[in-house]
Amino acid sequence: MSGGVDSSVAAGLLVEQGFDVVGITIKTYKYEDVGGNVGNDSTCCSLDGINDARRVALGLGIPHYTVDFTETFKDQVINYFVQDYLEGNTPNPCVKCNRQIKWAEMLRKADSLGAEFISTGHYASIMHDETSGRRWIRRSLDPQKDQSYMLWSVRQEHLARTIFPLSGFTKPQSRAEKERLGLDLAPKPESYEICFIADNDYRRFLRDAVSDIDQRIGTGDIVLDGRVIGTHEGYPFYTVGQRKGLGIAHSEPLYVLNVLPDTNTVVVGTEEKLEATTLTAHSVNLQKYSDLNDERRFLVKVRYKDAGAMATCRTDAAGRLHVTFDEPRRAIAPGQSVVMYEGDDVVGGGIIQRPSDEV
Repeated sequence: MSGGVDSSVAAGLLVEQGFDVVGITIKTYKYEDVGGNVGNDSTCCSLDGINDARRVALGLGIPHYTVDFTETFKDQVINYFVQDYLEGNTPNPCVKCNRQIKWAEMLRKADSLGAEFISTGHYASIMHDETSGRRWIRRSLDPQKDQSYMLWSVRQEHLARTIFPLSGFTKPQSRAEKERLGLDLAPKPESYEICFIADNDYRRFLRDAVSDIDQRIGTGDIVLDGRVIGTHEGYPFYTVGQRKGLGIAHSEPLYVLNVLPDTNTVVVGTEEKLEATTLTAHSVNLQKYSDLNDERRFLVKVRYKDAGAMATCRTDAAGRLHVTFDEPRRAIAPGQSVVMYEGDDVVGGGIIQRPSDEV
């Protein structure tokens, strides 16, 4: 329970359905460790959010606990986030948090409480094929709130113990349910920033997290077609597809094409050079099917806001996912998630790897 509408309504619906419900709010980071807009109540893990969750639980007549996951979160999510930028990638901490914290750690907590299931306020559904035994995520009916892209990494055994009470709901329906249930919640803005970077300034966060980052990495070359055309502030501060903030003048707009940690170089080029037709991904997790040894056709997304495009997909003997798009795709960023869909069903996904990492 984050203290927001979605998780509060989810808890209320479960109580109505006769479940024995325990409200859990997780503390994922120490405010003094992350800096920025400390205590910003638009984030999912703020102090105000914890207090709101406790008040809702009291109103529903269910116990409420705040669980300290700060050390695990720092190890599994924050350190990964920092390290991925240092490796020249563009990390997706929400995907990592879902798999390692909101599911793996929460289920360990559920076991300690004797709970059979965990439940969240995600807008998604869980499908189950009794013949194959497979479970998978299905997209929300509300495209504005669909969170299936962030859930591709949740494992089979974890999906089997998950309930999504808001399956089939839209956000307006959830707000109406909040009123019907009489939940004591003040209106809040939707939160889209990374929870532990409340000021949405990842450069500031990296400098705080790695105090000597400027000394360790320093400035480097911005390269266009093999020629040095400028100086950057340090490669971790640049991502594939970035246009603004490059500090260079050119006759036409330039974009970041690649980030090279080994040489502290940022490669730029024109927009058409951002396009690629293939990618390879590691850390693959399949949901709907047990394997993709043979080529299959799916709609594939390479970022959260991506509408997706048709592609041919298969996995190799090493477990890597190979994707070939019918048409070139723009700004495929290493470190981001690639997610395959069959209709509204999540087939699975992986982490886009750097072209230089391919075997």
